[in-house]
Amino acid sequence: MKIDSVNTAGMLDQLKGPQKGESSFLDNLKDSIKKVGELEKEADKEVEKLAKMESDDVSSTMMAIEKADLTFQLMMQVRNKIIDAYQEIMRLQV
Repeated sequence: MKIDSVNTAGMLDQLKGPQKGESSFLDNLKDSIKKVGELEKEADKEVEKLAKMESDDVSSTMMAIEKADLTFQLMMQVRNKIIDAYQEIMRLQV
């Protein structure tokens, strides 16, 4: 049985991080958190408009609130999964 050599150059390139034009996991995470904040601000504006009687469209206000709530819940679930993965890695014995 012949054993081929391992190509470590390709592995090292992957460890260096994203190449030009690619986004990293951290960048994606930051963008997602930013979008959640924007949706919450949008929902707050809709509630403010409704409270000031500038708008009488209750359904669009409720949709904005639910959209912000669902994205926040999703973000919390992703955070929980990341923490679980980190804790699992920390339990590994080297």
